[in-house]
Amino acid sequence: MSATQLTDSELLVLGLVAEMPRHGYQLEQVIEQRGMRQWSPIGFSSIYFVLGKLEKKSLVRGNVQRTANARKTYRLTRAGRTALVQHTLAALTTVRPAYPAVMLGMLHWPVVDRHQALTALGTRQRAVEEELKRLGEVQLAQQPLPDHADAMFDFSIGQLRAEAEWIAETLAYMEAKPWNE
Repeated sequence: MSATQLTDSELLVLGLVAEMPRHGYQLEQVIEQRGMRQWSPIGFSSIYFVLGKLEKKSLVRGNVQRTANARKTYRLTRAGRTALVQHTLAALTTVRPAYPAVMLGMLHWPVVDRHQALTALGTRQRAVEEELKRLGEVQLAQQPLPDHADAMFDFSIGQLRAEAEWIAETLAYMEAKPWNE
């Protein structure tokens, strides 16, 4: 791991700037167009904050364009390229715990009645199935995709399939056994 620690948002923005020099609004457009908000922690209001942090770390350099709108365009520095490579490899190799809200729901399941809990889990099951369908359609509509983009879709779809299977098994188990009071 490099001496420069990066948040997930910083790594995301750094990678997008590495593709080509961009200003904050262009970054927002790319994040929106690629649907990155569905799997990344960056909000529109934090893009310029993240760019400022990256600039302070000397990972990007901003230049103000001498145009009518005078936007500051950011370019990757040599240190930024090094940090991007190191953090990309770390992201591919490191397993970090996830903290899905469904775990809190399961922890506190006993505070709701059985019907409410099973109904809520059934609602989640339908939402997961809808998201599986939507992601599959988006992936298909964007073909041909670069291998890494296809792999990203496949990862998300695989996670959703695993969750759908877990929900189905959990519902079947919970519906078949007496409720623990």
